[in-house]
Amino acid sequence: MWSCRGSKTAVGIAALLIFIPYSGALPKCDRNDEDCRDRLMHPETPEPRETIKPVLEGEESNEYWINIGKDFIAKKLATPFNEKKAKNVIMFLGDGMGLTTVAAARNLLGGEEKQLSFNDFPYTGLSKTYSVDKIVSDSACTATAYLCGVKAQEGTIGLNGDVEYGSCEKGKDRNTWVYSIGKWAQDAGKSTGVVTTTRITHASPSGVYAHIAHRDWENDEEITEACGSDSGLEDIAYQLINGEVGSKLDFVMGGGKKHFIDSQLYENGKRGDGLDLIQQFKDQEGSRNLYVETRDELMSANLANYDRVFGLYQDDHMLYHLETNESTNQPTLEEMTRKAIEFLSRNDEGYFIFIEGGRIDLAHHQNYARMALDETVEFSKAIAAAKEMTNEEDTLIVVTADHSHAFSYNGYPYRHSDIFGTAPANGNDGKPSMSVSYASGPSYERFFNVEKAEREDPTSFITGDRYDRFPAAWPLEDETHGGEDVGVYASGPWAHLFTGVYEQNTIPHLMGYASCLGSGLQMCNQKK
Repeated sequence: MWSCRGSKTAVGIAALLIFIPYSGALPKCDRNDEDCRDRLMHPETPEPRETIKPVLEGEESNEYWINIGKDFIAKKLATPFNEKKAKNVIMFLGDGMGLTTVAAARNLLGGEEKQLSFNDFPYTGLSKTYSVDKIVSDSACTATAYLCGVKAQEGTIGLNGDVEYGSCEKGKDRNTWVYSIGKWAQDAGKSTGVVTTTRITHASPSGVYAHIAHRDWENDEEITEACGSDSGLEDIAYQLINGEVGSKLDFVMGGGKKHFIDSQLYENGKRGDGLDLIQQFKDQEGSRNLYVETRDELMSANLANYDRVFGLYQDDHMLYHLETNESTNQPTLEEMTRKAIEFLSRNDEGYFIFIEGGRIDLAHHQNYARMALDETVEFSKAIAAAKEMTNEEDTLIVVTADHSHAFSYNGYPYRHSDIFGTAPANGNDGKPSMSVSYASGPSYERFFNVEKAEREDPTSFITGDRYDRFPAAWPLEDETHGGEDVGVYASGPWAHLFTGVYEQNTIPHLMGYASCLGSGLQMCNQKK
């Protein structure tokens, strides 16, 4: 077991961590020497040059940790079950935000002991994310689960498990369609909205309003290529503007403008049917619809003058937060969240809104660990804003992820060390190893010399740039999702129901119970 031997004078000193990485490989053990192997499982890695960590005041004492335990128990005892009806439901989805991502992102707040906003929610559970056909799922079938309450096959949205990925015929059979809690809320007279940092037609947000057998059918040309020009299928963008649920959404924001306009009408347009769906939204008869494309337009608009709001800020996904500056004129997820709640709160019947931090996932797919964790912090800011703007007496907030990623955080790094830095000890090849890495992804060839059959020094490539790719163990164009359970964090009416380990499709049924929505069990119908 390795030890922390900081002096008492170092306690409370928030000095920069400076240490010399162990220059050689750890010694090898004989196959049958279990004592040796056990020591290497928990090695005595070299100490930092000056101080092990900028330890917090009192951490060296028993009382510090005992008091943390006491305070937590007292907080739990002082939190009675809220069994009131949830007037409003806000669902936050951190796409690809597995438990490792959550833990690693806390370091960006100043230390591993810090809390993301939703870590302070009183009730936490775990959801099982597998789909009908896959152990490790994607964002389409998981959206069907956590929004519609039914598990489905990979790549399908708003359809039951009988429909295979890309099935043109089965996908248009309405008997296979399943509806989201967004529709349940609309049927109850509530306002509804969708906000994302990805394309608004991407897999996760589409789960609120679309029914389609292939997540990539975001415009009509994609359907024509796959199913022919006379398939009778409606693409995702079309369903958002003209569909049964999409046409009734009150507040919609994200990226993906290219899927809404014909290529002959807009340089970057992808449609081939001659339509400008954005113009259709603007021209809807008898409505006061606002369409915006910049942060300035959003922030300056008097939303009280409009019935519906639609914002598209990029042709494709919205920019990563680390890519933005004043000139990009793109709102943050927090700003969109604040505007959404402000707008939807006008309805006395309440509202349901789905808000996605979607670029956590996309960054992980490219081994952009720095981007992924920053997007997680931005996601946390949006949740904090929602908590601030609402009353937990009548507003249920649920935060979860659709799936995890093949993302690892290991190597025995020191307290408060740079999460993006090297682990204290080198690998058996004598070269540094990073504290975060991936099981797969496009960075493999950069960090492994195939001709020499050896690792490259990762510090030669990781320089502190936002586009740093972190090491991957095997080559793949895009890093894969992970199959482990993901966290569910809840606050507000009936939040205590979200504890335990349960199937992902249980989530909308729990939200529906708390807010008296849908055809399942409702707190309004239960006898006391």
